[in-house]
Parts: sequence; structure tokens; C-alpha cells
Amino acid sequence: MKKAIIILGCVIGAMAFISADKNDPANNNSLSLEGVWELEHQFLYEDNEVKDTIMNLNGYRQVKVYTKGKVMWTRFNPADSNEWFGYGSYEVKDGMLEEQLEYASDAMMRIVDTVQVFRFELDLGKERYSQIVRDSNGDLESSENYIRIE
Repeated sequence: MKKAIIILGCVIGAMAFISADKNDPANNNSLSLEGVWELEHQFLYEDNEVKDTIMNLNGYRQVKVYTKGKVMWTRFNPADSNEWFGYGSYEVKDGMLEEQLEYASDAMMRIVDTVQVFRFELDLGKERYSQIVRDSNGDLESSENYIRIE
């Protein structure tokens, strides 16, 4: 529970920092991943078409904060006793989003041990973005679809 409170405090602090930075005119002229985003839903693809939409149900929430090359995310799932969070760096280059976690919850660190860099195709809009996974053949596999909340 203490970890969850610390994580929430960090997210709120980051939101305040980003909110103050939002008033900088330099940040208003182009699309930017910087900000606070909440997972709206996920798509599963078959034959490069959306086969299924997974909605957030029963209190499930996932939030990501991007600022100045750093990313922090947290997930709350009432049905899962594991804690899910991570912090690291990110880069957007040539339509791709790469995240490299520096530390994370125990459950996530087991994944980080096998996947050093998380790489996604990025579809970025002003108020929405999707991080898209393609399989080894280049076909659409899944996407996480976020809405800007700050």
C-alpha cells in the first residue's frame, strides 16, 4: 500500500510539473507525447483488422506520464494483486516510440529482464495516441489506445 501511495504522489507531482510547462508557447505548436495519458482501451488485430476491443472494466486504470525524455506509468487492476509500475526513458523517432525502463515493480522487472527496450509504432494525435505492436511479419497484432488527461 505504501508503494501505491508513493506512486500516486509521483504521478500527481509529475502532473503539476507538466501542467506548469504546458503554458510555454513553444509546447503548443506541434504534436507532442509530453503530458499525462490514460489507457482508454486496447485493440487486438487479425488480418490487420480490429478483431476485438478490450475495454477497461471494474476499476482497471493505466496512466502514463511523459516529460523531457522520461516516462512513468502505473496500472491498477482490482483483480490483480501484483503492483504494476515503471520508470525510465523514452524516445520518439521515425514514427516509433521506444521506452527503456530503469526500475519497475517486481512483476514488471521480470518482463524487463527479457525485454530491454519496448518498441512500438506510434500513432500520435493532439488528444489521443496509440502504441501499436506488429508481429515478426509486420502485421498488426495489438495496440494500447490512450487519451490525454493533462
